[in-house]
Amino acid sequence: MAKTTYDVSGKVVLITGAARGIGAETARELARRGARLALVGLEPSVLADLADELGGDTTWHEADVTDQRALQDAVQATVERLGGIDVVVANAGVASYGSVRQMDPEAFARTVDINLTGVFRTVHAALPHVIERRGYVLIVSSLAAFTALAGMAAYDASKSGVEAFGLALRQEVDHLGVGVGLCHPSWIDTELVRGAEADMPSFKATRTALPWPANTTTSAEDCALSIADGIGRRATRVYVPRSVLAANITRSVVGSPLALRLMRSKLREMVPQMEAEVNRLGRSFARHVPGHDRAAR
Repeated sequence: MAKTTYDVSGKVVLITGAARGIGAETARELARRGARLALVGLEPSVLADLADELGGDTTWHEADVTDQRALQDAVQATVERLGGIDVVVANAGVASYGSVRQMDPEAFARTVDINLTGVFRTVHAALPHVIERRGYVLIVSSLAAFTALAGMAAYDASKSGVEAFGLALRQEVDHLGVGVGLCHPSWIDTELVRGAEADMPSFKATRTALPWPANTTTSAEDCALSIADGIGRRATRVYVPRSVLAANITRSVVGSPLALRLMRSKLREMVPQMEAEVNRLGRSFARHVPGHDRAAR
């Protein structure tokens, strides 16, 4: 069977979390392929600079994915300016610090609200326009959907939820001609990962000690290439790097009692160290995240 091709040239692509990291690099790569872009995020000056860099029909909109009205306005402005929406890349996300027993409940809730409910809000706002064009939705999940780590319960739960949401959505819109893909990046060289490593030495040590492929790092540019190629195939899954597929296949082993027994001695050392580092930080988010100064408990 021939592979599906989906030429993005001339297509309108709306990207959330577009100011930095994966979102910004994906916008750059799609612009090179001729897409018309709507950049959505929280940093208007950064978005404006990126839109100027990309030129063409690129437009930008300040919107928080926890604000349904703001997202609706961004979608409507995109449709009025660019004529419709063909592709949505639901990318906005944050990671929070701390074990379940020490984390501020509001920080946990905020992480889930951005990473999971924010994906719902984004898709819900744009979906009528995507259906009209029989387009494509790409939801950015994570390797974390397959391999949960201590100290990342909020992030792990939100990204697992995003995967389930995407699978259900795919069943709902397939008969309408809309494709739904799930992207599962491993560790990408972005401010999110660099900030966590700078804030918590235990995070860096644990990450580098993980078995392959969970210990690899991919550049944001290579991640964007994979995402753009996935959009071009209307892929059901995009693994970044491709070796993350192995984590999906072996997820039942990673979450098994045997895996816990093998990790137990390391966890006895790592978890108290991580908790002490978070307590010293006095916050639950990296510095580049708006509201990062919310305290850990």
